[in-house]
Amino acid sequence: MRKIKYFISLVFACLVLTGYGQDNMLCQGYHWTEDEANLMMKKFAMEWDDINSWEKRAQKIKQGILEGMQLSKMPEITGEFNPVIRNTRVMDGYIVENIAIESFPGFYITGNLYRPSIKKEKNAAILCPHGHRKDKRFTDDVQIRSAVLARMGAIVFAYDMVGYGECLQVSHKIPVALLLQTWNSKRVLEYLISLPDVDSNRIGMTGGSGGGTQTFILTAIDDRIKVSVPVVQVSAHFFGGCVCESGMPIHKSDNHQTNNVEIAALCAPRPLLLISNGADWTRNTPRIEYPYIQKVYSLYNAEHKVENVHLPAEKHDYGYSKRTAAYNFLAHHLHLKSGEIPYENAYKEGFVKILPKEDLKVFTEENPMPENTLQGDEAVKKYLNL
Repeated sequence: MRKIKYFISLVFACLVLTGYGQDNMLCQGYHWTEDEANLMMKKFAMEWDDINSWEKRAQKIKQGILEGMQLSKMPEITGEFNPVIRNTRVMDGYIVENIAIESFPGFYITGNLYRPSIKKEKNAAILCPHGHRKDKRFTDDVQIRSAVLARMGAIVFAYDMVGYGECLQVSHKIPVALLLQTWNSKRVLEYLISLPDVDSNRIGMTGGSGGGTQTFILTAIDDRIKVSVPVVQVSAHFFGGCVCESGMPIHKSDNHQTNNVEIAALCAPRPLLLISNGADWTRNTPRIEYPYIQKVYSLYNAEHKVENVHLPAEKHDYGYSKRTAAYNFLAHHLHLKSGEIPYENAYKEGFVKILPKEDLKVFTEENPMPENTLQGDEAVKKYLNL
């Protein structure tokens, strides 16, 4: 055992000395090979052996995220959300509305709010961020999962990535994209909790690819997310290929190194479902990422609250089989009514009406953005003093 520990420590030291972020704290894209990541996970595991040592490490990781994305530099928000809600439509078992809320003065989060058509005094709520595609919020898979979860009894907020959809006040490649997206997610969370018909103890979050990154990052730093389902994104060797995922130094500082596996593990002991596939950077999840996170959950006697659905014959998406796995997990832990969805040997999603993009937009020529809107990367950075 001592020889194994010595070997792993030696390999880790070699990685550091060969320039892995020695002068640059950013860990981006395929920062490690799969072989290197396997050894690094073993190195990380040697740094804790009980709940106290894990929580000490967890706090360092969390602090690294907060400091790396400069979250403390965001202005204090004292105003309201100033929601703009338009075009309410009653569908088959759910309601869909176009919505924008103010993230900070002059900057708007655009999206759609899906509600159950049967009114209840209190409902679960689910944040639904999306991945990298210009008009991803308007695509079938985002509309379907949002509508299905709403019919099951959740209030679902599907919202745009910065620089995509209607959130075009800044470009997606703005250097502080990671900060803006995390802040937007936090504001969506706070808006949902502010609603009188939302149960703040039943808040979930799920997204695929870049939406999966947003999911595990907010879950790591905000305990108000009670159930987390990041899809096709948690990887030991891949750190996210976009500035919005790894463009700020959240994985490394002068006194720590981590990766997205440990960030996802900060969810413990809250329910966590990892959905992975065989054709991207999550292909090793059953062997590398999931066992590590299981060990963390075992410290809290919460092994039953973490799951992995691995689909080795599938590719990088949030398709039907991934959605249905998420439905069951979210229904169980958020106390939703899966029986509201037609089922004949499998879930039937055909009741969802796919709406055209123009019908889902909040702002149009007839209903333009408010006059106080900040426009352009420089205007937003100047306002935030970043």
